[in-house]
Amino acid sequence: MRKEEEMINLFENIVMNDDGIRLSVLEGSRTNQSILKDDFQDYDISFFVIDITSYKKDDDWLNIFGDIVFMQKPEDMELFPAEFENWFSYIMYFNDGIKIDLSLIPIDEVNQYFSNSDGLVEILVDKDNRTNQEIIPSDFKYWTKKPNEQEFDDCCNEFWNVSAYVAKGLFRKELLFALDHFNQILRPELLRMMSWEVGLRKGFNFSVGKNYKFIDKYLPEKEFEKLTKTFSLTGYKEALESFELCCQMFRTYSKKVAFTLGYKYPEYDQKMTGFIHNVYEKMSEK
Repeated sequence: MRKEEEMINLFENIVMNDDGIRLSVLEGSRTNQSILKDDFQDYDISFFVIDITSYKKDDDWLNIFGDIVFMQKPEDMELFPAEFENWFSYIMYFNDGIKIDLSLIPIDEVNQYFSNSDGLVEILVDKDNRTNQEIIPSDFKYWTKKPNEQEFDDCCNEFWNVSAYVAKGLFRKELLFALDHFNQILRPELLRMMSWEVGLRKGFNFSVGKNYKFIDKYLPEKEFEKLTKTFSLTGYKEALESFELCCQMFRTYSKKVAFTLGYKYPEYDQKMTGFIHNVYEKMSEK
């Protein structure tokens, strides 16, 4: 696998040898000094170009990046429409294990790009000195933020609302319906609440990572083991046990957050728990 220095040199040489590319930036995790680097991090690159259409004529020019195993072009897809109308992107996997996410951006959108940037940006080449101020990569926008009381209640409200959907699906034997709500809404709200509790203990000056992937670093080992057990969803029995554990953990962490911040703990926790037991569990016993 090619090393980072070799890849950065490759990107810079491509830009310097192509008059159509005026500015290039490295983005994402490889610019983040708060996390450890590893060989499997993507290379998120943007080239600001004069004429995008000249690059879209064919894909042969991309071979300069290496031996491509697989490529996706989001802007050419109908089932998964792209986010930015005027940009063009290439998601590329190479035979040595490297992955490059390359975006071509019109040069006249450079100001818009930086104004909407998430902060994890490092300038590689700026031929025209368009970036007239020092840009230091930062993950500040991803730091866990202390919730206000409305945000705390919103999280609790959403969790207990969706808990009924999960319960109903499980007791109807509609496993996919139940798991979709569990995976897409219920557990993310648990993780949100857990991240707030972590912030209250450790400070709100860091990120727990995309999809909360670093949250285990801030939890006791037994707590992380409990969290992983909420992913045991291989059948109705396992899913029900995971659901009950998820509710228990949410209750524990939300009470901690409420107590620390002096927020009112919602009474609908007990009411919804009773509702689930009295309606769905009793009905399933008939």
